[in-house]
Amino acid sequence: MSDRIVLHIDVNNAFLSWTAVDMLKKGSKVDIRNRYAVIGGDESKRRGIVLAKSNLCKSRGVYTSQTLYSARKLCPYLDIYAPDYKLYKRYSNYLYNYLLKYTDVIERYSIDECFLEYSSIRRLYGDPIKFAYKIKNDIYSLYGFTVNVGIGNNKLCAKMASDFTKPNKVHTLFMHEISSKMWPLDVSELFMIGKKSSEKLKKLNINTIYDLAHTDKDFLIKNFKKMGIMMWEYANGIDESMVEYIRDNPKSISSSTVLPYDYKNLDQIYAVFKSLVDDVVRRLKNSHMFANTVGVGIKYKDLSKISKQKKLDNSTDDIDYIYKMVVSLFNELYDKETGVRALSVSLNDLDLVKKRQLSIFDKDFDIKTSNNDNKINEIIDSLEKKYGKNLLDFGTNKFSK
Repeated sequence: MSDRIVLHIDVNNAFLSWTAVDMLKKGSKVDIRNRYAVIGGDESKRRGIVLAKSNLCKSRGVYTSQTLYSARKLCPYLDIYAPDYKLYKRYSNYLYNYLLKYTDVIERYSIDECFLEYSSIRRLYGDPIKFAYKIKNDIYSLYGFTVNVGIGNNKLCAKMASDFTKPNKVHTLFMHEISSKMWPLDVSELFMIGKKSSEKLKKLNINTIYDLAHTDKDFLIKNFKKMGIMMWEYANGIDESMVEYIRDNPKSISSSTVLPYDYKNLDQIYAVFKSLVDDVVRRLKNSHMFANTVGVGIKYKDLSKISKQKKLDNSTDDIDYIYKMVVSLFNELYDKETGVRALSVSLNDLDLVKKRQLSIFDKDFDIKTSNNDNKINEIIDSLEKKYGKNLLDFGTNKFSK
């Protein structure tokens, strides 16, 4: 067995659970997790859909991404609660900050999921299964919501393990357990295998993960191109990706999320971007840094990727400006006919000093009030050394005569 140990911590039914916990803290006598309840958009609009559902709703056939109109047909007594992304972000931070007590090698895979590299702290905290139970129980005791914890020798196996029976469980999927725990599963249950891919696989008589793991790799490449390689590797438990975490004085900061289904609604997409921007800007400010470049990434439902970056005129940590840039970049890239599977935001070319493009013709810029900006002072000193002390006239922002 590999020496590497990775944990995947996944909040159970996050949006509904966090809403329920918050309501109970505010005095509600009803736990909506035990009611016919969903988190969804505006029911009066046709685009209103189910974002999260209680187990009772699930038992009646309600599913995520279903329209609220059709969900109410299945549950006439349905209670619908509006999404609150600020609330979700707060509870997501509770989870992340709790895990930081043990290590900073944590990847925020999405708003309700984290990967934790356990290998480097195993000597401190011992058996990973006992540790997983400890953090699972602590999170419920401290914050009132439950998580599943998956344990594996890589991120893929940890992720697959956390998706076994729910809620409030700890599962392992070590390399020596793949044949007994993963291979018997339906091929649609393999991570990153979507509905269309699983349908195509079954038409090729590849019905289980075992079938996929034992299919000729060249055959898969012929039918699925590059994705065929990933399918074969995942079916065999192969994943060498690292846990991506925040480092000191990073050169870039990014945040991404895999969506629960293919998004086409712009309001939903913008809300996700708002959450991602909140995350990266918070980390930017915690690092006391400023971004010079903003980037956006999109993964479509066919797993194709596209991204774009824009260099800023001035470095910034302004959340509203960065969000507007992100939305603008997304609008330039987005193919409105294609569903979005994952989104990412990145801040690049980071600096410890805030920079501004200095123009001596900029009437809105008063150099006198900016003498505390070291970088601008360096530029002025450089210009004066080259052209003389009287080059700049602070009163008029014009060349001296």
